[in-house]
Amino acid sequence: MSKFILLRRVLTHSILVLAAGAVAGFAAIFIYLTPKLPDVDTLRDIRLQTPLRIYSRDQKLIGEFGEKKRTPLDFEDIPPLFIQAFLAAEDDRFYEHHGVDIGGLLRAASQLIVSGEIQTGGSTITMQVAKNYFLTQERTFSRKFNEIFLAIKIERALTKEEILELYLNKIFLGNHAYGVEAAAGVYYDKHVGELTLAQMAMIAGLPKAPSAYNPLVNATRAKSRRDWILGRMLSLGYIDENAYKEARLSEISASYYGSKLQADAAYVSEMIRRDMIRRFGPDAYTEGYRAYTTIDSELQNSANEAVINGVSEYDKRHGYRGPEQKWALTTPLDREHWQRELRRVGSVGRWEPALVLTVEDKSVTCLMRDGTEIELQWEDGLSDARPYINEDSRGQAPETAADILTRGDVIRVAAEPGKRWQLSQLPAVQASLVSMDAETGAIVSLVGGYDYQHSSFNRVTQANRQPGSNFKPFVYAAALENGATAATVINDAPIVFDDQQLESTWRPTNDSGKFYGPTRLRKALYNSRNLVSIRLLRSTGIGKTIDYVTRFGFRESQLPRDLSLALGSLSATPLDVVTGYTVFANGGYRVKPFVLERIEDRDGNILYQAEHPVVCRPCEEEVTFGPDQIHVGDEPFFEEATNLEAILKEAEGPQHPNAERIVEERVAYIMDSILKDVIRYGTGRRARKLGRSDLAGKTGTTNGPTDAWFSGYGSGIATTAWVGFDDNQNLGKREYGGSVALPIWMEYMEDALKGKPEQHMKQPAGIATVRIDPDSGKLAAPGQSNAIFEIFRAENVPDSETVEGPSYSPGNGPADTSLEEIF
Repeated sequence: MSKFILLRRVLTHSILVLAAGAVAGFAAIFIYLTPKLPDVDTLRDIRLQTPLRIYSRDQKLIGEFGEKKRTPLDFEDIPPLFIQAFLAAEDDRFYEHHGVDIGGLLRAASQLIVSGEIQTGGSTITMQVAKNYFLTQERTFSRKFNEIFLAIKIERALTKEEILELYLNKIFLGNHAYGVEAAAGVYYDKHVGELTLAQMAMIAGLPKAPSAYNPLVNATRAKSRRDWILGRMLSLGYIDENAYKEARLSEISASYYGSKLQADAAYVSEMIRRDMIRRFGPDAYTEGYRAYTTIDSELQNSANEAVINGVSEYDKRHGYRGPEQKWALTTPLDREHWQRELRRVGSVGRWEPALVLTVEDKSVTCLMRDGTEIELQWEDGLSDARPYINEDSRGQAPETAADILTRGDVIRVAAEPGKRWQLSQLPAVQASLVSMDAETGAIVSLVGGYDYQHSSFNRVTQANRQPGSNFKPFVYAAALENGATAATVINDAPIVFDDQQLESTWRPTNDSGKFYGPTRLRKALYNSRNLVSIRLLRSTGIGKTIDYVTRFGFRESQLPRDLSLALGSLSATPLDVVTGYTVFANGGYRVKPFVLERIEDRDGNILYQAEHPVVCRPCEEEVTFGPDQIHVGDEPFFEEATNLEAILKEAEGPQHPNAERIVEERVAYIMDSILKDVIRYGTGRRARKLGRSDLAGKTGTTNGPTDAWFSGYGSGIATTAWVGFDDNQNLGKREYGGSVALPIWMEYMEDALKGKPEQHMKQPAGIATVRIDPDSGKLAAPGQSNAIFEIFRAENVPDSETVEGPSYSPGNGPADTSLEEIF
């Protein structure tokens, strides 16, 4: 036997022995590992981590919370060309193998032998599914064997389409995007069906190394990977030559879009996020819950604009505070460096940072954070930039641009759509607005400050401020219910209090500093006369008034037990106040404010449905509420749910109890009439500009002034606007609720009431309309030329000898002689 034949036999036997050993070893590993492998049938019921999404009532996305941005798709919803891009990039023999590609594994093994390191795993898409769903990311032989065996099991249990669906929904594609739909949104602000071929290939190149091939981090490397995938798609016959050439010529168009929110309701989203965490714990971020709110996206946008415009106008009236920062610029200018610095400063709302490069006589040139340059002309806010001195005074108007700005100043510029940039500044003052459906309590818009990113403090639910005269209607309603009438005359004259509950002698005055003598209650309220309100409260009685006012949702602990209550000295949130005003708007019923309408799981099952009182005038069934069921303040309208069983019990079906009547219907009708006069003749007459006769409301301004309010309603919508400084600075001696808060309310309500017919309260039975003397409040004499009409509850109609209603006596409170001094 020749040596060659002998050598061949030895080699053959050695190979057979090695092969047998490999098979035996593989079998031993299979037998050892198989019992420990997870059941791949669970993939059919897999629940991918999906973020919490929050929607408006008109199905607009207003919030998204969760580290993993993911929107799972069915296989049929993914474009075939997109699938082919992934096959070209990751596994072009996917439809040919049974979970494991031997050729790929041999290539990976040869690389290991040559380099001594694991360079590529030789993984098929099925093996990646096994790894992503069941295994860790460690690069070890044991994990690789588990991956192989699991892939074989997966191929036996699932169809190719099911495997691809799992893969394309799970794969990490950088920038917190998991799955192809999320990546399409994050990088291109599109759905998968809207992507171009070049964009599909770009995303398909990410699984190999999401950070290395990320187009936002390394566009050159990402383009190279994209073009390689396009070449593979051409060679595999997925695309033709023309499509290949066109796609290769496409520039990199990816940007970071984050969550694709469709309306700005950040304060509401944060309220819902907190509530969801209380209900579900950390699972709230991963289980795909959908929370639907009562927010109307269009009204929310109107509220945002109204608040921003309101604080901007206030800010302009009080002067320019100068640049935010001063940077030392070098020559030549390092533009890229300063662009990066401007990006760190960041935008706030409509206010963009800008760096002053040159200052001419009547203009300045500025660098923006996107690298563009803008020129501010003299009329672009420069000529109006009188320096701020204090809240009551400004300096002289500038004569040149150099009087205002110098090179290196970091300023703010703002522009409305389609208009030129204007010199501006971040407002120091804050504002909030909340609007409710008065029939149901649904909150239709809520703005807790002019920009959530600038300040996340929610001034609607968390800021306890003094409402001032905004509170007077509740005091007047208590008086009317206790026998007073709109024609009751009370003396508007100086008064001095020496009360042990007050820190010092108190000499309240009217805002004007004047006193007007005997005044009817109607006129006193629409002209906001402080002295009349104090005497009215004293006559009704503090205890009676507090008991009555708590019906509106105010807590007794909020209400001071002294006569300053008449001037709104309590601490209340805008939500407290607007909740109270809904009672006047709906004719006397108490509704519960709520913003969370329902919660659904990822499958659309309802886990929670709000059950809130609704006004039902024909019903008039008594509905009672305990003090723990209606709260006002920070996030008052969330019902606690500590476990899924309780949540499912809540979801049995929405039940809407009838709202409780808390104000006698005739008193509600009279109060509505008086509050309309605030708009017609009083402190809110600026709102006549809206051209509606069904508007009603009340201004409010506190001492300082530090707080400015307007609360009112029309056509079933109640809205409160507040303006002030977080640190209680004075707003300025010429600022009032009618000058600061009312314009915000008007701008919002103009949009909110657009297209809505005027809605007037129906006159109830038991109302009498008679002619009275406007000075005395008595019945008018026959033929009296200056007589006016007034409305009364029938039993309270005055006669010629009575000024007050028969059941109302100013002597019920402390005696006048011990408390007041008439000057």
